[in-house]
Amino acid sequence: MSGIKQLQRRETTEVSEAMKKSGSQRVRSASRLIDERIRELGDWRGEMLSRLRALIKQADPNVVEEVKWIKPTNPLGTAVWSHDGLICTGEIYKNAVKMTFPRGASLDDLSGLFNSSLEAKAWRAIDIREGDKVNEEALITLIRAAVALNTSSARARKHNT
Repeated sequence: MSGIKQLQRRETTEVSEAMKKSGSQRVRSASRLIDERIRELGDWRGEMLSRLRALIKQADPNVVEEVKWIKPTNPLGTAVWSHDGLICTGEIYKNAVKMTFPRGASLDDLSGLFNSSLEAKAWRAIDIREGDKVNEEALITLIRAAVALNTSSARARKHNT
């Protein structure tokens, strides 16, 4: 087995074991995996993911970091941020960093940040390419709107049960 495949198998096993642990350990593990992903990239995409992560935490200090969709072709998974439901994901592609908002179609994007998946029924995305400038104030507003949508839905679900 090649060194890369052994490393991928080990990382996948470590992630699986980490996900079996308690919630706080899982959060630390997810944060560690996101840190590792940023370091592994070592280019503008890692810097951008790091910056987006900081903005998400600034917008919602109670955000929960997770890593989902771990598979052999993506052993470090996809960064996911939640608060009473998914807020957004941070996906890495060869030429872009993509933030996908699962309920983005329900959000008012007054600054026009969404530039991808515009025809989807529920989600919207922001593709950021090398050299793109991010309107940080507008992004923080959008993240807070996603959190507000999630928390209002969570309250409604609790009230109806």
